[in-house]
Amino acid sequence: MKDYAAKDIRNFAIAGHGGSGKTMLVEAMLSKSGEINRLGSIESGSTVSDYHQDEHDRQISIHSSPLHLEWNDIKFNLIDTPGYLDFIGETISSLAVVDAAVVVVHAVNGVEVGTEQVWNYASNYGLPKILVVNGLDREHTQFDKVLQQVKDHFGSNVFPMQLPVNAGPGFNQIVDVLRSELITYSTDGSGKYSESDIPEDWKDRIKTLHGELIEYVAESDDSLLEKFFEEGSLTEEEMREGLHHAIQNQVFIPLFCTASTQNIGAARLMDFISKYGSSPVDRSSIQAEDANSGEEVSVALDGGEPVVHIFKTISEAHVGELSFFRVYSGSISTGADLQNTTRSTSERFGQMFLMNGKDRTSVSKLNAGDIGAVVKLKNTHTGNTLTGSNNRVKLSSVELPSSNIHLGLKSKTKGDEEKIATGLATIHEEDSTFIYNVDPELHQTVLSGQGELHLQVSIDRLQRKFNVDVETFKPRIPYRETIKGSGSSKYRHKKQSGGAGQFAEVRMRIEGKPRGDGVEFVHSLVGQNVDRVFVPSVEKGVTAACTEGVLAGYSVVDVKADFYDGKQHPVDSKDIAFQMAGKQAFREAFMQAQPCLLEPILNIEIKVPEEFMGDVMGDMSSRRGKIMGMDTEGTFQLIKAQAPQSEMYHYSTTLRSLTGGRGIHSEKFSHYEEVPKEMEAKVIAESKISQEEEL
Repeated sequence: MKDYAAKDIRNFAIAGHGGSGKTMLVEAMLSKSGEINRLGSIESGSTVSDYHQDEHDRQISIHSSPLHLEWNDIKFNLIDTPGYLDFIGETISSLAVVDAAVVVVHAVNGVEVGTEQVWNYASNYGLPKILVVNGLDREHTQFDKVLQQVKDHFGSNVFPMQLPVNAGPGFNQIVDVLRSELITYSTDGSGKYSESDIPEDWKDRIKTLHGELIEYVAESDDSLLEKFFEEGSLTEEEMREGLHHAIQNQVFIPLFCTASTQNIGAARLMDFISKYGSSPVDRSSIQAEDANSGEEVSVALDGGEPVVHIFKTISEAHVGELSFFRVYSGSISTGADLQNTTRSTSERFGQMFLMNGKDRTSVSKLNAGDIGAVVKLKNTHTGNTLTGSNNRVKLSSVELPSSNIHLGLKSKTKGDEEKIATGLATIHEEDSTFIYNVDPELHQTVLSGQGELHLQVSIDRLQRKFNVDVETFKPRIPYRETIKGSGSSKYRHKKQSGGAGQFAEVRMRIEGKPRGDGVEFVHSLVGQNVDRVFVPSVEKGVTAACTEGVLAGYSVVDVKADFYDGKQHPVDSKDIAFQMAGKQAFREAFMQAQPCLLEPILNIEIKVPEEFMGDVMGDMSSRRGKIMGMDTEGTFQLIKAQAPQSEMYHYSTTLRSLTGGRGIHSEKFSHYEEVPKEMEAKVIAESKISQEEEL
């Protein structure tokens, strides 16, 4: 492949709800450009971008897949992104490094929750967007309804550049508004087409739309608007400049028609992108942070030294670690010595490739604005920035959504713990939305992710790639123990079993503290009953009791303990004796002070279509949830609630079931509240069983 300048590169992500046909649209583009000989299919597992085993097994896109092709002397870097919200992290990371988004909408299903999600993320990055209505060869297509739907959701500036003539089974004709012509496609998957005059019954509608298009273009630029008023029309070159400008400013959103499984519409879509689409030149600088001073700086496309951002990492058999990157400034060549400003290490850039699924094309140099992959970076990971020695900057990391589902994990085989730890770290490196936490308090490893499918896929990869056998369980909840009253105790620790004895007596008072204040230890000793040297020993004992818990084995919080008196022995009193006495004195006083359990409460935000509001709110009430408020977000309703963490296990699965897959939610820790008395005994009993099983 030849060397491409930034102006001749088009970087875009293909995004949308799951099942809208993104992967097959990519397949049609690759086929039409000559990168592949024939269309693959999802069913046979033969598409270029879905090449991983877990994608073949489930027949869905799970990983974002960078691809490339050449069209009209323009290089396309396109990223096929997953549509299922379980893998939204892959989509967000891809949108962060491209210059435009092609948002695919299914011709039957219309705008779905995933469509809105990717649209909002693309908008957050300031990306120009192109809409594609796909699947127009399916039964029950309703193009006009879908067109109105996207206008309602995304604005009246959505404009149909094409209209389907015979949507439904046998679909093969599109009217092109820009060129005012009829396009008839072959239905053999070749993507071939012929052009002819518009049928008489379409001419008035197309004439009206063409006039509207010229007005849109004219309004994007004052000089064009003036010329339009003077002459009543615009030249093709003026149309091109005006369209490009309007798309960049997001005042105009073009919409195209396709049937990707038949390779209908891909060629004209690519024509449009090559002529009017965004290039890196349109986003010629990006904000970054000076690695030395921390000040905000601008990284220019035409800078002298390279600035490279790693946006995705995968581990492949027989290859090792493969890092996907975008060049934001300068150019990068194989063998270049760079600085990793994120990790303060040096790195030699290895062999570089252009990717088409599992197929790789070797390249020796990539210019600013381009996207590629590099193998075997030693100290560089996803989100890191690599620069030349004289331009030490750090690009900001991508903000990803918080986890909304959690699962405990343990090994079935003793001795696999190290392999499991390595595997979990590797999967997290490849997918930052997959989180694992080794909880020393509850002695469990907890996995967190974006949905049940997300976690299941991650566990399958762990077992397959690292040859381990694991099982999952419902994670223990991090309850807390505290008191509602006050208490006092006297505890004497005495041990005489031959040799040196142990003796300590501790008198202690405890009282509750405001929520969130933590544990406080003080002493109010007077006189000489206890040497002050033993105060730290008693504190150690109290700390141990608080860590181990008193009621049910959970950490004690928000308590003040006062060591106010005691006794010692001139020979047998020592550190360990006062530790034991302090611990037991605290436990006894704690049980006198109206002990209770606290449970973590989560802030919940639920986004659902209005028709599911009743079911969702009813379900939330059954989980001891409290509705805190409601709001409208587009055509969706936003429910804000608070609910105990113990009631939210696998909630994402329930929500999707209640809403036909159209509801999404997020969770965030809020505070601790007292567990209802009727539930407290159950929690304590379950905790004791769990502790016995661990022994």
